[in-house]
Amino acid sequence: MPVVEEKPVIYQLVVRYFSNTNQTNKRDGTLLENGCGKFNEINDSAIAQIKSLGCTHIFLTGCLRQATLTDYAELGLPADDPDIVKGRAGSMYAIRDYFDVCPDYAMKPQNRMQEFEALVERIHKAQMKVLIDFVPNHVARSYLTINGQNSFGESDDQSQFFSAQNNFFYLVSPPNQKLRLTRPSHWSPADLRFDGLFAEESGEAGKTVKATGNNVANSDPPVDAWYEVIKLNYGFNFIDGSTAYDPPPKTWLDMDEILRFWQEKGVDGFRCDFAHYVPQEAWQFLIERARDQSRNPQTYFIAEAYPWAGSGDPITDKKQLVASGFNAIYSGESYRLLKNIYRQWSSIDDYDNEMKNASEDERLHSINYIENHDEVRVAAPVDKSGFGSLRANYQLAPLQYLYSSGAIMLLNGQEVGEPGDGDKGFSTNDGRTTIFDYWCMPEFAKWVNNHEYNDQNLSQEQIALKRFLTDLLNLSQDRSIRGSGYWSLHYFNRPGNFSDCPDGLYSFARFEPGDRRLLLVVANMKGDGNASGTVRVPFELSKLAGLKSVLRVSLILDNQGAFERKVCDTTIDGIEKNGFLVDIAEQATYVYSVE
Repeated sequence: MPVVEEKPVIYQLVVRYFSNTNQTNKRDGTLLENGCGKFNEINDSAIAQIKSLGCTHIFLTGCLRQATLTDYAELGLPADDPDIVKGRAGSMYAIRDYFDVCPDYAMKPQNRMQEFEALVERIHKAQMKVLIDFVPNHVARSYLTINGQNSFGESDDQSQFFSAQNNFFYLVSPPNQKLRLTRPSHWSPADLRFDGLFAEESGEAGKTVKATGNNVANSDPPVDAWYEVIKLNYGFNFIDGSTAYDPPPKTWLDMDEILRFWQEKGVDGFRCDFAHYVPQEAWQFLIERARDQSRNPQTYFIAEAYPWAGSGDPITDKKQLVASGFNAIYSGESYRLLKNIYRQWSSIDDYDNEMKNASEDERLHSINYIENHDEVRVAAPVDKSGFGSLRANYQLAPLQYLYSSGAIMLLNGQEVGEPGDGDKGFSTNDGRTTIFDYWCMPEFAKWVNNHEYNDQNLSQEQIALKRFLTDLLNLSQDRSIRGSGYWSLHYFNRPGNFSDCPDGLYSFARFEPGDRRLLLVVANMKGDGNASGTVRVPFELSKLAGLKSVLRVSLILDNQGAFERKVCDTTIDGIEKNGFLVDIAEQATYVYSVE
């Protein structure tokens, strides 16, 4: 397999809070109280700094206009019913209009689309690609009230639970059900009136209750359901698994128009939310059309997906997503195992088994991360399901980012150790930066620095992390990392084989077969103190990599960043029998070259 030209490194930029420097951070605060990021504030300096990290793509998260409690009545966009909105700002994934962007993000809300288009142009000018969200499984409960280019459900036959030409699933038995909603007890702003009802799903004629986004088919979805959204219908009946794909269901055609609309705005690709809830046949249809020669054959598709056999979902295996045409699929398994190691629920062997059993094709189509908007921040405490401090990046990021030739994703704020502190409102003090509330990232705001985007106000620890991640992301473009070769060394370098190999030392190799070079990624997974010992390379790996008899071993990345320091000269025989010495700092991963 030839070395790929470029490893996609994707910077997840959440527009709502990326440029916000208002540190009021009032619980349940309004737009005016807590502030909000703006398209125009993502200026040339910000984009240049993101590029200098080593990023190739910017994923503008949460751009599509969502259900919200912020009133833009003067624009014909009144606030939603509080019963169907999570948080004052509203969930970024409860889409109210697929053909619009959020007015919160515009200096002049009436010019919001022009300000978005100007941002896309700035990113392209910097020779970077633009991704946005595509949320195919569900829409806000209020979507059907919007008079946009495509109002879902207007032509549906509401007498049927399932029809391939309906956009929604209707709860018709028994008839005349009324939607009754329960909100979480912690979500109780005193100025809002909650009655648990929604007029558009009152059970009256033309107002039939619809199935909730996470496949809840009853009129009183539980408090932990995705009660703010309704599920879209792709011709797959999620109750009995029956399908109807010929002719193509109406939702397929509607979604194709949405993708076309944003492609014409210059968007280069899409992060597809909960992709395993949409049938493979629909993805093949949508991706093939998006990549038509008349549109953009290079359109990049990421699947946020967690498929599993026996789920009853239309996608039960990542191979189906690869076959559909996705470039990258979330590597959630490796992320969760690393987290479980920190929580002492899993072992290094569990992690190694997951990594080495993946096929070459799965590695190529992975997108690897230690932060995204759904997950707890790395710097959040372990008891909140974080990794405890920003220092965990030095151990975890090389393991995840150098594992494959697949894509990398990092979330804004990760590079300065944003901890996700604070009770935000709908989002509690859970170690995440909220997707429901107006909020500021206080540590990240130091770098934003009045939209000058520099290190002037960062601590030395933050500057060091940012420098390390820059070096690491640039190393991820190394030809050995972009190559197809992966070889777990955990079976070989372990105390049961060699007395000078300490427990807790974890290693793997990356290479392009025949390239006469290896990169060895060596992690200290002990949990406390340095890990010192010997790392060896089996003859079979040296042969596959095309190594010659005389070798030089160099350390090229440690927890101080990238450099090159000779460790030793050796031979193929010597590196197998005697290896070379390593001394890996606590909570760190180092990278060595052998060539």
